[in-house]
Amino acid sequence: MGTPEFAVPSLKALVDSGHNILAVVTQPDRPKGRGRQIVSSPVKHAAMGYGLEVLQPERVSDQEFCEAIRLLSPDICVVVAFGQILKKKFLDIPGWGSLNIHASLLPELRGAAPIQRAILNDESHTGLTAMRMEEGLDTGPIILQEKVAILKDETAGELHDRLSQLSGGILIDTLKGLSERSLPEIPQDEAGATYASKIDRNMALVKWDQSARTISALIRALDPVPGAYTILNQKEIKLFSSRVLDEKRTGGMPGRVLGCSKDGLEVETARGIIQIGHLQAQGKKRLPVRDFLRGFPIKNNTVLG
Repeated sequence: MGTPEFAVPSLKALVDSGHNILAVVTQPDRPKGRGRQIVSSPVKHAAMGYGLEVLQPERVSDQEFCEAIRLLSPDICVVVAFGQILKKKFLDIPGWGSLNIHASLLPELRGAAPIQRAILNDESHTGLTAMRMEEGLDTGPIILQEKVAILKDETAGELHDRLSQLSGGILIDTLKGLSERSLPEIPQDEAGATYASKIDRNMALVKWDQSARTISALIRALDPVPGAYTILNQKEIKLFSSRVLDEKRTGGMPGRVLGCSKDGLEVETARGIIQIGHLQAQGKKRLPVRDFLRGFPIKNNTVLG
């Protein structure tokens, strides 16, 4: 069970390892983009490429769909970024229950946006957790975990792609351990639980009176979507690919453009200097700063925000 691109490597790992996949469950086709064309999920495209049966219920916990799954008699249900709440009556259908791969080291960063929140929190590491599912929000017993370092200046998009590729491996290792009865299931420590709430566009406006480190973390956490932004000449400009040039400088003017190098736009903050590698004007493509400035010049000493 999965929907976005993140879940595709896990499906591929199941196929490549020879597991018998009875069906692939994904979200219904939805309208997308400016033209509102009906688009299938990445998992559906991958499943059809493998010749697998694809099921697309509006609500997984509807009695009719539960009965359809019960008739398949699955040993286990594997869930990776599916996108619907699963109720107990569904989770209990497979003989081995339901297994989820979550993109954090639970009980830290439960919820919808663990990758973005790890970057936003300026964490040094995150990871993947294989857990047995129950009705609570990412509260089930931990079966296997893999710690992953967050690279210097890594964006949420880059971390997403790395964790996605690693998820197939931890999934296969978990299934092997379960079949051999070699993996204990460890209850989560509720005292250590934190939550990764959904990213809201209302948080995307850059506040230049914060530190360079805080601002860079925000820009990288929202890269590639929805994109952090600032205001220039009453227009929104999205900011991407940020890094901290100086963490200590004070006494400047927050938001003031200091200049442009081959690597990006340099901007003062309340504490430190930040460099921004890519910019995007409303309705336009994301571009490296040098290319962006050819059509949208920003003079030195301009104050953003």
